[in-house]
Amino acid sequence: MISKGCEQCAMGGKMVLFVYGYCDQRDCFYCPLGENRKNVTDVYANERLVESDEDVIEEATRMDALGSSITGGEPQEALDKTCHYISLLKDEFGEDHHIHLYTGITGGRENMRRLAEAGLDEIRFHPPLELWGDMHGTEWEDILYIAREEGLTPAFEIPGIRAEPEFLEFLDEGAAEFCNINEFEMSDGNYRRMQQKGYELQEGHMSAVDGSKQAILDEMGDHERVYFCTSVFKDAAQHRNRLKRMAQNLSRPFDEVTDDGTLVYGKTYTPAERFIELGVPDEFYTIKSNHVEVAWWLLEEMIEDGDVDDGEIVEQYPTYDGTVVERTPLA
Repeated sequence: MISKGCEQCAMGGKMVLFVYGYCDQRDCFYCPLGENRKNVTDVYANERLVESDEDVIEEATRMDALGSSITGGEPQEALDKTCHYISLLKDEFGEDHHIHLYTGITGGRENMRRLAEAGLDEIRFHPPLELWGDMHGTEWEDILYIAREEGLTPAFEIPGIRAEPEFLEFLDEGAAEFCNINEFEMSDGNYRRMQQKGYELQEGHMSAVDGSKQAILDEMGDHERVYFCTSVFKDAAQHRNRLKRMAQNLSRPFDEVTDDGTLVYGKTYTPAERFIELGVPDEFYTIKSNHVEVAWWLLEEMIEDGDVDDGEIVEQYPTYDGTVVERTPLA
């Protein structure tokens, strides 16, 4: 089973809203958070540093977001801010803008009520690893029912460290709606700690950890409300589809959108007057402050014909920072 939030994520339709970088509950050795996000109060909408509410709305609009995922750090430790952004997104984009939140603490009834009143749809709990298998009769069981009573859809989202049948029990008992298991990964943020714990990468893989995947699938994978999200799927589908969605939404008539979700165009320092002299249609180029951006294939032809003297093909991400992936000189 895939939840509505996961369906939108797979389509590349979820904006990632990072609201708070602190997490005082525990220092998880597998936390993937990079140093630039850890222990900060900054807010990021996708890759964009947020300086105003308008930045959040603009970023969601740039990618034609179907919904948003709220993450951190620990969003419940900045509850006022978290609720503010949930309400902001719901007010701007309506009830169909699906919002889910990741949390590593229970929070209690008052937090669940405030999150629900703000407009949160789905809350995904990640209990501490040391409690796995021993959560019945604790606040972790209680919060699932409390969240549901307050109008939220409660679920688990856990890293694929080991198979744990207790999560299946919560599903069968009706406490949790579903359980997402993310393939265990090493990242820049946790690589050293993971190595110290004895974990290694799968051979030929950039992030997936060698080890427990098959055991988890064998014990938990057949349950209809368990979804195992592989690192390959995250990279090849979720992230790429978000980029493609953004690229298609932002592309100019002369930009080429690649299968990877990047934008390709030509760039030249030839004066704009030259394009006017040659009668190049307006839809094939844009004049910038000190250069001209143009359809890459047209620029290639113009250089071959001797109409312009310089140029390059630029490939870049459609993200707010516009990171350039590659530059290919043409002259």
